[in-house]
Amino acid sequence: MNFKKIIEERESCRRYDPNVQVPPQILQEIAEAGRLAPSACNLQPWKFLFISSAESLSKVKESYGSRWVDNAPHFLVVAGKRSSAWVRSDGYNSLETDLTIAMDHMILAAESLGIGTCWIAAFDEAKLHMALNLTEDEKVFAITPLGYLPAGCKKNANKTRKPLKEIAFFI
Repeated sequence: MNFKKIIEERESCRRYDPNVQVPPQILQEIAEAGRLAPSACNLQPWKFLFISSAESLSKVKESYGSRWVDNAPHFLVVAGKRSSAWVRSDGYNSLETDLTIAMDHMILAAESLGIGTCWIAAFDEAKLHMALNLTEDEKVFAITPLGYLPAGCKKNANKTRKPLKEIAFFI
């Protein structure tokens, strides 16, 4: 699949086949895409947690208020340390930017491998910290379920976006 097609077809998936696990080598490929992502000063202030055990999945799913995630066979949690990220002279910390780039790389890699995702930021971070034994200085940035779509589930082909002329300005 070419890159443009991956971008055009990627969408948030809210249905997963709970009976089909993503093979470990596919999860490794997704992790590798995150590892290769650029970060400010190449500091790589991140941690990628791939959740597959029933006990850990249950805890991660409890941190999100909607039950559509219950069928997801895996979760990816992207976290990082603010103290490990680059800081600009005016105090701006690059952690969120670095983690965004890594998450985007992994979500696009998942799409290219036929794995559904849904970027989630509406989670209870305190619950995730406890569930995943994260340290106080680790910030959970985003989570996504990972899984195959159920048989017969088709993607929505009608992605709506503003026209390029409304958002891109070539000066």
